Order: sequence, then C-alpha cells, then structure tokens
Amino acid sequence: MIRKIALGLLALLGLLVAALLVNTYRKSSQQVRVEPIEQPAVDAEAAARHLSGAIRFRTVSFEDGSGSSRDELLRLQDFLVHQYPRAHAALKRETVGGLSLLYTWAGTDPAAKPIMLMAHQDVVPVAPGTEKDWAAEPFAGTVRDGFVWGRGAWDDKSNLIAILEAVEQLAGQGFRPRATVYLAFGHDEEVGGGQGAARIAELLKARGVKLSFVMDEGLLITEGVLGGLDKPAALIGIAEKGYLNLRLQAAADGGHSSMPAPRTAIGALSSALAALERHPMPARISGVAAQTLEALAPEMHGVSRVLLSNLWLAAPAVERQFEKSASTNAMLRTTTALTVFQAGNKANVIPGRAEALVNFRLLPGDSAEAVIAHVRSVVGDAGVTVERAPGAFVEASPVSSVDSSGYRLIERTIREVFPGTLVVPGLMLGATDSRHMAGVAEQTFRFSPVRAAPQDLSRFHGTNERISVRNLQEMVAFYRRLLAAASAGPAR
Repeated sequence: MIRKIALGLLALLGLLVAALLVNTYRKSSQQVRVEPIEQPAVDAEAAARHLSGAIRFRTVSFEDGSGSSRDELLRLQDFLVHQYPRAHAALKRETVGGLSLLYTWAGTDPAAKPIMLMAHQDVVPVAPGTEKDWAAEPFAGTVRDGFVWGRGAWDDKSNLIAILEAVEQLAGQGFRPRATVYLAFGHDEEVGGGQGAARIAELLKARGVKLSFVMDEGLLITEGVLGGLDKPAALIGIAEKGYLNLRLQAAADGGHSSMPAPRTAIGALSSALAALERHPMPARISGVAAQTLEALAPEMHGVSRVLLSNLWLAAPAVERQFEKSASTNAMLRTTTALTVFQAGNKANVIPGRAEALVNFRLLPGDSAEAVIAHVRSVVGDAGVTVERAPGAFVEASPVSSVDSSGYRLIERTIREVFPGTLVVPGLMLGATDSRHMAGVAEQTFRFSPVRAAPQDLSRFHGTNERISVRNLQEMVAFYRRLLAAASAGPAR
C-alpha cells in the first residue's frame, strides 16, 4: 500500500513538473520584430556641448520654496533659443505659468490627433556637504571620460536637450510632422509641477486639445539590473503610483522627565509607526506588475523563467523574493514610508504631543480611503489620530494600453534605435509632470531612453550624476526616429 502511494505521488510530481515545463516553453516572446534601420547621423560632440551648457544654469527647485531660480531659468531659456534657431523658427513658443515652455509644431494633417513630448527644466538641489564627493563640480557641466557630468545630466536636462536636438535636425531638413507635436518643458516638476505642467494642461484643455499620447521622463533601459535576464530591458511606464501623506498624532501628559507616566506621546506614536512598518499594505501580482512579469517570462533563463511562467503556482514564492528588494517590492504593493517625526525640544521635558508624517505610494486600484482604513486598523490605538496631511494626495494614474498606437510606436522605436533591447511595460514608482495631462491625453507613457546599470541607480538625485556621450547620441537618435515614425503611421 505504501509503495502504491509513493508511486502515485511520484506520478503526480512528474505530471506537475511536466506541466510546469510545458507551460514555461509554450510562452513565446512578446517582442516585436523590426527591420534594421540606418541610424540617423547625430553630432554627439555638439549634443554633449549643449547639455554641458544647460547644466551650468542652476535651475534648482527647493521643496520649502526657499530661494528662486527664476533668473537661471530665464538664462537657460535664452540659451535654448540661441542654440536651436531652426527649431524656434519652425515651432511656436509660449510661456505658461511664468516660466514653463510650450512649443507647438503644427502638423500637415488637421485631422490627425496631436502628440506631446515632455521634459523639465528644473533640477533637485545638491545635498549640502556632499559637493566634495562629486568627481566633477555639480554645476560645471564637465565633459570628461566619455561622460557629461552634473546635476540634471540625467534628470532631466538630457531629455530636454535630446528632444530639441532632434527637432533642430528635422526642422533644418524641412521636415514637418503629419500630426501636430507639442513640446512641454515644465519649470517646477521637482516640486509637483503645479505652476508648470498643470497650467499647460489647463491651457490645452481650454483650447479643446485632445492628445493621442504623451511621453514624459520615466523608466529606463536597465542593463544587469534584473536577475535572470542577460539582455538590456527598456521599461515603458504605462502607469504611475499615487501619492498620499498621512499625519499621525499622539497626545499624553507631559512634564518633567524625572516622573514619566506609563504612556508618553513619543512612545505611543513610536509603537504605531513600528506597527505600520511591520504590517505594510498587502502585496499582489496583478495589474501592471502582472503585465511586466508576463512580458519578461519568455526572456528569462533558468529557474527565473520557470517561476515567472507559472505564476498560477509560483506567485507566493515570487512575491517573497520581490519583497527582499526595495524596488521590486514597490512594484507589488502600496508602500509605507516613515518620513517625518517631530516631538520634544528639551532633554528633561516630556512632550505632550508627538507628530509624524507617513508617505504612501498607491498602486493603481488602491484608494486613499483603503489606506487610511488599513493604517487605523494596524495602529489600533484610539489615542493616535490619523488624518490626511493637507494638499498631499494624488490618485494613481490610469493604466495606458500596450495595444495602443502610441505604445507600439515607442516600442518599435526602442527596438530600432537600441537593437537587441527588450521592451517591457512597467509601473513608474515616482511622480512625473505627465500626471497633469490625464485630462487631455488618451494615453500616457513614461520612458527615458537612458541606459542604467546597477551602479548608476544611486546617481539619480544623488552624487556624481552623469550620462555618457554615447547614450546622449542614442537619445537624440531615438527622439528623431520617434518623430519621423509618428508621421509615417496613423495618428487619428
């Protein structure tokens, strides 16, 4: 009897293994096949020189509103006019919200739906005290060792310059787009875009403009970042997470530190915050994350391919593995980040109140109400109040379609300009100016044609920000090809 049971279990195991293998190898690649194209000639040295010049303008946005970069922004804009005369002759330029730029390149077909390319002029500050850690002065725009160094080299002046380089070249050849092309360059993206991109969206809506698609900065071309994958992978953000700040407050009797009460405001609030870290919002492989893994599965090798091809069985194991990394964990859940804690001002005085801000990045499909309910349930202390922090909620974006003409255009362009690169839909974890365009765009995509290896990721908003001259050349070629291809296909 035991022998029969053992044989039966082995047979079942064999069937399971067979099912896993069949399911693994019947999944074919989703990558679109493209014919090799002759890459457009790009003057890489000129592009690097222009990006270097743009970096020298200290167009810094400060979260607290301190300081002003108005003069630097105006000088940058004057620089762009002088460096790109053909683009400025062919396109109409408007200033919106004081310092943001909206360019209109009128199309030849009034019935074709327009498209928009976005970038932003502002940059984040250099963290005080880190200037000495830079290999090149942050605002010198140094070109050295095959790289352009400086704040904004990656985020986001490379996209700004690459777009204008492409337009300058095309305009100089007498090219006119079939569908009208808008270029939107905000001046306050790093602090929310409320005066820049938001005002541009309002203006276009008032004019009755409906865009076929918008493409803004976003996900990257990763190289060696995804385990189990030996090819570069370009991730196109088809959605971005929402943003919610909650204020938690605890009150208790204050007094002299020599006579502490059993319950203190700091202790109660600390316990609540620790509970939130221990019990995050649940993870799930669904929505955009499921689309990402579905596209990656046939391209993986080894165990990774088997697991991603059989999520019906392996989802719990994949979730556990993804939760070990901050970036992949954020793909699967609404994240919880403790960011601000305020209490007390003297070592021998027990404060009567403690306050904290907790930042949540919402998955598409999650609501602010669901997050607040989760927080109150986890905290479980009526003495700790939970409320929204004023003006700090942005819904997760709608999810754009991978079957839309805009996505297919970007996908084909990537495959043409970056041969051998996989194209995969993804979720943008941070916020971009493109979210303001939701009311005027049918589809929104977030992608920067920037190559990033694991060691590069810390440069984003960090020390030693840089981009290679070769990659900048590829970026110009990408935007040039994208604009040309958009005029060749249907855009109605």
